[in-house]
Amino acid sequence: MSETDTAVAPPQTAGSSKGKAASKSSSTPRSDRRSRRKAGSQLPRGPRGGVQLLLIQSVEHLGKQGEVVEVKRGFALNYLLPQGLATIATDHHRRMVEKHRAKLDEIARQRMASLRAVLSELSRTSVTIEANANDEGHLYGSVGSTEISRSLKQQDLTVLPDQIILQGPLKEVGLYTVKIRLAADVEGDMKVWVVPSSSEGGSK
Repeated sequence: MSETDTAVAPPQTAGSSKGKAASKSSSTPRSDRRSRRKAGSQLPRGPRGGVQLLLIQSVEHLGKQGEVVEVKRGFALNYLLPQGLATIATDHHRRMVEKHRAKLDEIARQRMASLRAVLSELSRTSVTIEANANDEGHLYGSVGSTEISRSLKQQDLTVLPDQIILQGPLKEVGLYTVKIRLAADVEGDMKVWVVPSSSEGGSK
């Protein structure tokens, strides 16, 4: 056979290889969609036609940790499951969530006991705050929750300003009963004395 008779395979063009690569990559989203549809078909259906899931964490406007909720299939596949907020409500998963929730409940109970101990101490405590006042006892400024919080801190008692509930700023010298709310179910009263400043330089 002569050189002119030798069969030579045509070189593969860059365009053809790119086309194969593109077709290969384009199959990935389709396979992902098929996998997602397959996973969705395995999810338990609820009585209203949605998907029933067990919440691993509390989700606002949906439910608390450990509750079984029914949601739309897309919300389950695109958000709750990928984010690890929920799982299929099997008996095994229920036991795991209950065990975790029991641990969180114990931590919450310890925190509440600690807050009640602080509240008990606060109810036996009074703070004295000096402020500039005129001869009639009216303050030139006012005393608010920030000043009360600062005064408590000097006694090694930590109460945030937003945990001190006032009807309004204190504008006169005298004895006040102030409400303290450390948590939703932990609240009580304490005494606050507002007295004229000893370094007062006279009324304005």
